[in-house]
Amino acid sequence: MTTTARPSTPLSLHLLGRGSDPRSERGVECPGDLPAASDPGLVERARQAKAALGERVFVLGHHYQRDEVIQFADVTGDSFKLAREAAARPAAEFIVFCGVHFMAESADILTSADQKVVLPDLAAGCSMADMARLGQVEDAWDVLADAGVADVTVPVTYMNSSADIKAFCGRHDGVVCTSSNAKSVLTWAYARGEKVLFLPDQHLGRNTAVLEMGIGLDECVVYDPHQPGGGLTVEQLQAAKMILWRGHCSVHGRFSVEAVHDVRARIPGVQVIVHPECQHEVVLLADQVGSTEFIISAIEKAPPGSRWAVGTELNLVQRLARAHPEQEIVFLEKHVCYCATMNRIDLPHLVWALENLAAGHLVNQITVDPETERYAKAALQRMLELPGPTARD
Repeated sequence: MTTTARPSTPLSLHLLGRGSDPRSERGVECPGDLPAASDPGLVERARQAKAALGERVFVLGHHYQRDEVIQFADVTGDSFKLAREAAARPAAEFIVFCGVHFMAESADILTSADQKVVLPDLAAGCSMADMARLGQVEDAWDVLADAGVADVTVPVTYMNSSADIKAFCGRHDGVVCTSSNAKSVLTWAYARGEKVLFLPDQHLGRNTAVLEMGIGLDECVVYDPHQPGGGLTVEQLQAAKMILWRGHCSVHGRFSVEAVHDVRARIPGVQVIVHPECQHEVVLLADQVGSTEFIISAIEKAPPGSRWAVGTELNLVQRLARAHPEQEIVFLEKHVCYCATMNRIDLPHLVWALENLAAGHLVNQITVDPETERYAKAALQRMLELPGPTARD
């Protein structure tokens, strides 16, 4: 099945993956019978299918993927690293992206026309990306224009956004960022404008602006797309340096101040390390803040016996704990906190995709229409041309 970038739609993500909607590109089941993830033959089937494809396939695995899937990834990483890896593999006929929909879109934009990007389960979306729709963002830009500030505002969108939002930024001389390079991107943006419209994660935008750029909290305002004029006055828009979209990560937004205090009380000497998608109050209490790549690197370099409470997706935290038994590594929250949509990519779906490709059947291809691709690629290329992540990131 081939999907294309779609116009803005109010339809929500089909979390259970049942049924389909051609406008939303979400929630399409794999046809045929899929064995249970516990089926002992699945691993061998995945190995055989991947071996049959050989160098024709390149599998990318995001850090938040299940272990059963990560074991078949040729490269693992966060969205920034995987975007680079997708662009650097021109010889692979198929890019199988074990991540979520917006990542596969970005891979299609950055890869050559004869390469095919496949998402094993089209229900693997992102609730954060769905919080900023093209029609809403276009309306917001009109609000900024009416306030007389659009001409001095640079739109910056987090990688966790749809292709049409990236294209919006491309059309308006904006750029894409990730949690790894947000500071570099904002530095680039403020060299070109007085203000930034930051989409769609308010927490990453606020944390980077305040803690990395020295912008005051009072210079940050939140634009609510569900309120007339974003819930802001003309005066507030004119005074602001950072206009934050009211969006968030459903995983990282759950980490609380109470959880930080609780883990410090339970584990003497613990170091709290969190992702910058966490709430500002949580980030302020943490010992270290950074992207998934930063978190992994910090723990890998830590001495034996060190204690860590990690505020990011649970699959990654559990993987780090198993890889470093010489340290004490715990999940920051007491409650289970997987990324539900990222976990849509499981071993049965990966096997289904690989076996179909090996048999000559292209399934779940992600494609972006040429006009959207043109402008989204401009925004992505601006990001990729910037300096890489800093030591802090």
